[in-house]
Amino acid sequence: MRTRFLLGTLCALSAFVVTAPANADGLVENVNGITLDADGKVIRFNAILIGKDGKVTELLTKKDKLPPKLDFRHDGKGATMLPGLIDAHGHVMGLGFQLLTLDLSGTNSLAEAQAAIREYAAKNPDRRWIIGRGWNQEKWGLGRFPTAADLDVAVGDRPVWLERVDGHAGWANSRAMEIAGVTAASKSPPGGRIEMAGGKPTGIFVDAASELVGKFVPVPKPAERDIALGEAQKKLLSQGITAIADMGTSLEDWQSYRRAGDSGWLSIRIFGYAGGIDNMVAIAGPRPTPWLYDDKLRLGGVKLYLDGALGSRGAWLKKPYADAPGQTGLQFLASAEIRNLMVRASMDGFQTAIHAIGDAANAEVIGAIEELSETYKDDRRWRIEHVQIVDPIDLQKLGKHGIISSMQPVHQTSDRIMAEARLGQERLKGAYAWQSIAKAGGKLAFGSDVPVESADPFAGLATAMTREDAAGQPFGGWRPEERVSREQALAGFTTGAAFAAFAEGKVGSLTPGHHADFILINVDPLLASPAELRKAVVSETWVGGRPAYQSAAATAAQNIKDGERR
Repeated sequence: MRTRFLLGTLCALSAFVVTAPANADGLVENVNGITLDADGKVIRFNAILIGKDGKVTELLTKKDKLPPKLDFRHDGKGATMLPGLIDAHGHVMGLGFQLLTLDLSGTNSLAEAQAAIREYAAKNPDRRWIIGRGWNQEKWGLGRFPTAADLDVAVGDRPVWLERVDGHAGWANSRAMEIAGVTAASKSPPGGRIEMAGGKPTGIFVDAASELVGKFVPVPKPAERDIALGEAQKKLLSQGITAIADMGTSLEDWQSYRRAGDSGWLSIRIFGYAGGIDNMVAIAGPRPTPWLYDDKLRLGGVKLYLDGALGSRGAWLKKPYADAPGQTGLQFLASAEIRNLMVRASMDGFQTAIHAIGDAANAEVIGAIEELSETYKDDRRWRIEHVQIVDPIDLQKLGKHGIISSMQPVHQTSDRIMAEARLGQERLKGAYAWQSIAKAGGKLAFGSDVPVESADPFAGLATAMTREDAAGQPFGGWRPEERVSREQALAGFTTGAAFAAFAEGKVGSLTPGHHADFILINVDPLLASPAELRKAVVSETWVGGRPAYQSAAATAAQNIKDGERR
């Protein structure tokens, strides 16, 4: 199956690749080119020269003369050219497996989810476990977590294990709990919570408690991982994403990336952040890896978790949840532990990226960075992932010590109603506060948290500049003072995301010396309406000066043109 997939992918691209020979000096012309320089200034151009090394040689306008000798010329047909977009926070293999397993993210009610689970089980009678993700009780309007009994109605004869949309809770049926040995006597582990009712486990396992069941789920084989990586690459390239910060890279993930690189089918750039210190050491050893495969892969940092997610009430808050007065969320690491782990990584030159969603978690991370910055005074680019709820007194601190706020604009529209219920109005003053962070001098990097959300960067761009959802609600934006400009939004997905991964000299801009990673789309993001931007269509995606994706419509047009030549 893996061989057929790889051959199919290569064959699909072969006709397109002919127009752009490897190691050639080339020109892509007739474009509405847009890029940002290091200062965030917009540069417009009409053609781009690409060197034999796959890097940008020169940007040309209509006033400039074209070089007389070229190995190839490609007509952009008037499309808008942007730098390849960078997702500053995603999960590559999570996306790949979402595309291969049961995906409940499109369900709008418990009944819809049950029907989808039942149908999937019927179509896959040989699967020992039914696994998937994407459920969201808030979206369903359920008013509670689903239960094992709810799952048993759909599938009762085989174990079922389904991760919540944010990955911070798991839903098991009775058969899965039986296999895992979970009973009324089971205790919640540190950093996790077994949801109980009437003294018995309900089937919901939050954060660290998920491992009680998750460790019994069959581990994917290497060939299955490679297929998942291939599917993830195809999806990301079709959405205009040429690079992604992979948050939580495991040794098995890394081995798949290396197999792809060694075999020549690694198409996207992956900035790896190991899932914890153990994976960091197992993958990279005493120091970050070098850039591999012409700058397509590097393990340069480590991802650490300080709290859970807002949807499962695992985000660590300073005060109890407004809709659950007895709960303040989960603190995964004590103050001394988080500092020790950050020191351990920093001593060997690894960048730290710390998951913090609640205001208590963000305050803890900011405090740790303030302390460690006294020792590590060089360019560390301390990353905080999500930065969703921040106490207003801590917002100004995000502009100090080179802190990078790695945020996902689409979380704001997805979480808005839930956040209001979880927090109450007073704590919303520091919620998803992009503009406040920017004004404080903080550095923004934007992503999607795929597969928690769709990786679609155009939805992220539209949300960042409007704070409205796809339906244009709420009109004028939710807490509109936190909107960012179009240029700031574009920077978040290009130069800002590159800077966050120490890759600003390689990608994120189409200025000379950078890799010629770019996309061609049908709208101008600096002029289009938010609705038009959300409907943007990627016709071509190029990585390193070579085509990596072409839409079906573009392929058909190319075939017609080639036929006319013959």
